[in-house]
Amino acid sequence: MRPSLHRSGDDLADRRAEYAEAYAKAGDTAAAADLMAQAVERAPNWLLGRVRWGEFLAEAGETEAASAVFRQALARDEADPYGISLKLARLGAEPVPDAPSPSFVAGLFDQYADGFEDALVRRLEYRVPDLLSDLIDRAAPGARFAAALDLGCGTGLMGERLKPLCDRLDGIDLSAGMLEKARRKRLYDTLLEGDILAAPRLGDSGYDLVTAADVLTYLGDLRPVFAHTASLQDAGGWLAFSTERAEDDAGFVLRPSLRYAHSVDYLEAALQDAGYAVVNRSAETLRRDRGEAIAGTLVVARKR
Repeated sequence: MRPSLHRSGDDLADRRAEYAEAYAKAGDTAAAADLMAQAVERAPNWLLGRVRWGEFLAEAGETEAASAVFRQALARDEADPYGISLKLARLGAEPVPDAPSPSFVAGLFDQYADGFEDALVRRLEYRVPDLLSDLIDRAAPGARFAAALDLGCGTGLMGERLKPLCDRLDGIDLSAGMLEKARRKRLYDTLLEGDILAAPRLGDSGYDLVTAADVLTYLGDLRPVFAHTASLQDAGGWLAFSTERAEDDAGFVLRPSLRYAHSVDYLEAALQDAGYAVVNRSAETLRRDRGEAIAGTLVVARKR
């Protein structure tokens, strides 16, 4: 998210927005929507205010009105920094997109970069880096990798586990804030800001290990990702990743959290199409979210 847009620039609009948030917190989302509508009327160019108005309408059960407000907001900024396309899909007003906008994902993680590790590891009991490194060790016991690539490296939580296993470690992430945290750890040989599909191949031999820890939950259709990782590797290259788990035959689904979940059969078919064979797979609890255990699938595959 972009902090400059968190306030409207109109004092009265901002006060009405503050009252709206208080009413929403108290459970009166209809009153919150009405107050936010007044705020947006005073500050019509305030994009975040319009998004919050749509969210209050949706919470109040006003689906059609919420969809209309969301579409107005999306028309004002097609880069979609607030994930409006996902919100419309959750309302059933638009098809589920294959992926959110890069602007939304980058903004989301830039916003949380400072407190990310504390919130994720300590409060949400995040376990993916440990679980994934254990699964890699079981699939390739004692292996050492010449070059590894950490997709969506974030602050370097996965990189901390990878560094002892490889001679070279590279990372890529959309969030400049996350990359700054990772850079301070001095784990990575190179860090690149960009979409994971923009990750370049390393020389002639490519990467012999590519990881994606808690990254693919922000993508729906994973076939382009697996095709790209295959292009970064020679035969025998390892791919290790985590996803949130969807029911069998569900393919991929968008959850209320605006994260995606993937079924096991979808993962296996997509990996096979990209030239990978599953070597090891594990069903695990990835973390907790609002007190709920989030079920996931961890996979280690090898390029045929």
